[in-house]
Amino acid sequence: MSRESAQNPPQNALFVDFAALLREYGVPAGVREVLELNDGLVKGLAHSLDALFVFMRLVFVRRAEHMDAFERAFALYFFGVDIPAVAEGDPALFDTRQFREWLEQQIAEGHIARRALWQYDPEELMRRFWDTLREQMEAHHGGSRWVGTGGNSPFGHSGNAARGVRVLGESRNRSALKVIGERRYIAYARGNQLRAENLRQALESMKHMKNEGPRDVLNLDETIRRTARNGGEIDLVFERDLRDKISVVLLIDNGGSSMRPYIEVTRLLFTKLHERFEDLRTFYFHNTIYETVWSDYRRTHPHPTEQLLLRRPDTRLVILGDASMAPEELEYPGGAIYRYDGRELPPSTHWLTRLADRFPHACWLNPIPREQWENAYGDYTIRRIREFFHMEDLTLGGIKGMVEHLSEK
Repeated sequence: MSRESAQNPPQNALFVDFAALLREYGVPAGVREVLELNDGLVKGLAHSLDALFVFMRLVFVRRAEHMDAFERAFALYFFGVDIPAVAEGDPALFDTRQFREWLEQQIAEGHIARRALWQYDPEELMRRFWDTLREQMEAHHGGSRWVGTGGNSPFGHSGNAARGVRVLGESRNRSALKVIGERRYIAYARGNQLRAENLRQALESMKHMKNEGPRDVLNLDETIRRTARNGGEIDLVFERDLRDKISVVLLIDNGGSSMRPYIEVTRLLFTKLHERFEDLRTFYFHNTIYETVWSDYRRTHPHPTEQLLLRRPDTRLVILGDASMAPEELEYPGGAIYRYDGRELPPSTHWLTRLADRFPHACWLNPIPREQWENAYGDYTIRRIREFFHMEDLTLGGIKGMVEHLSEK
């Protein structure tokens, strides 16, 4: 493929608008993918809507976190079904455009009385929304963009399609729409809430694994290969365990009421990090970091921050906190700490600067969603702390962003 053709797709290339929609949904889709798709269609690789779904997924999706976005874009483009980017049962549904539009339609059609809206509990409204969406998906026997009339379909039903591409009829069993409706990859969407399965997958991408310890792990593939080579005589092959020897320090803000809504996700991250890393130390602080952190969650056993600064520079530093506080806690000498001995302490920014300088592989994880950082309480301190540390939110995409940052050489 020439560079010129990659930059300038044919004007009659199919599904350029679909690629644009994928980009809106956060799926990287460019000219190269559009050309690959069209080459495959000319060669007859998609003879039905279901085959097109599979083929497009192979062309456009490279990572698991983009799978759900691709399926939602496919459902909208081919079936007119607008699926929100949240899992069923997630209260974040109430903040989506799709829910607001559905609710207004329900009120306009008289299914829900506006004056009686307060009588519905959130679970009932969510159930009604998802039931309506399922009914909409089950009603489709192909899409308006697929089996169109008067030129509405990009393929056409009898071979009268652009560039002579012919596709035979609609999906007989609607398997593409069924697959989309299962939402099997919603747990891996970048903006999704953290769960045990997707968090484990995100942390696995840190590549600092080394063979350590005794040879007590059976290598089944190598055992089978050597046994076959030996004419059936069993040759058991054992290897050392593969462990991550990287050193990690986790600092957790567990003071004050602002972090209480994030207790469960903090506990989940704490558990998975300890499962993932052999050399991990955890300390605690309140709002921000001063001359002392604590080695226990009750904050009764102080640990000098100076001792943290003695650790190797290649230590990975992960700080978990909402970064929201009064500006004086961050900027003023001594911050929020009152000293009876009258000794003036340096501000928190002094310690943040030293930590950032000592540990270039550092990341601040903020449980507040990224889109709320600019308008959250404490937006000033959030901006200031971002001047010291790379910051990500506590979503799957944020964890992967943290992993990528900490994995940089």
